[in-house]
Amino acid sequence: MMTFCEECREIVAYTTKDISMEKMIKGKKIEFEGKEAFCPTCKRSLFVASLRDYNLKQMDITFRTAENLINVDEIQQILDNYNIGKRPLSVLLGWGEVTITRYLDGAIPTKQYSEKLFDILNNPESMESILESNKHLIADAAYRKCKEALARIKSSELLEVSSENKIDSITKYLLIKLAEITPLALQKLLYYVQGFNKVFNGTFLFKDDCQAWAHGPVYNKIYHKYKDFGYNPIDLAVSYDESAFNISNSEKEVLDTVIRNFGCYSGKILERMTHSEHPWLATRNGLSNDSPSNEIIEKELISNYFEQIKQKYNMLSTSDASDYSKDLFEKLFN
Repeated sequence: MMTFCEECREIVAYTTKDISMEKMIKGKKIEFEGKEAFCPTCKRSLFVASLRDYNLKQMDITFRTAENLINVDEIQQILDNYNIGKRPLSVLLGWGEVTITRYLDGAIPTKQYSEKLFDILNNPESMESILESNKHLIADAAYRKCKEALARIKSSELLEVSSENKIDSITKYLLIKLAEITPLALQKLLYYVQGFNKVFNGTFLFKDDCQAWAHGPVYNKIYHKYKDFGYNPIDLAVSYDESAFNISNSEKEVLDTVIRNFGCYSGKILERMTHSEHPWLATRNGLSNDSPSNEIIEKELISNYFEQIKQKYNMLSTSDASDYSKDLFEKLFN
């Protein structure tokens, strides 16, 4: 990595170090971890365009995570999923024609607009309803391409249990089996379900990735679905039809094991547990516990960690997970 040092008047191979940075955005002080380049000879701070872009991205991610706002990659995913252009999507949503373009260029959406984008990202049914209601506002070709994309999504859901349906069914199972469960605890139980199902049944239960938020692993879609409950138990009349979701007996064994051995703890205790485990720590990469982040905890990290736990505790069946949960609790709270 080379750049020009004005002090030394020559091209140098610069070094970088992580630094704490802060910026005022919309009246709020945002603190984030950035990078700074230095000349190895004179130790002068250097300007590097790629690091400037990196720091701007980290600042943007930190602000959006703190404010629960949709990010640029997620907006692009909407366009890709529904095969629709920036202008047609803006018009369908009743916004200015260049609104989506501005968001992709880095403009920050309002809370209301962000929630609408999250809704259509996670719910094809919402997108289909908007498309049919406002199809007269866009060209026939744009309508047809989006309609075909929605049809492909529906077809995929019929051919196999979709990631959305799977994680929703697991969530409903947990809500029914546990009398009181907060959104915070729910997130951690979903994470443990993924890890233990991988090592005992050979696969992850659902395709969704979790992110290394300040309060531990978080599945973004589930967060937005239940966030209004805050720190209170999720109070919903939940019905569960086993025939509607493909959860095998072996998967139910894992779910029941996690419920018995981890569902007995509060969300805060579960948060402390996940904070002590390698997947969350490695993904945070030195961030302080209260620093926002939406970095994905790679499934390989989860798989490798829980495989090591299985071997360390000589787990022969799902019931042996109790040894790990008890040991982890005692190490943290005794």
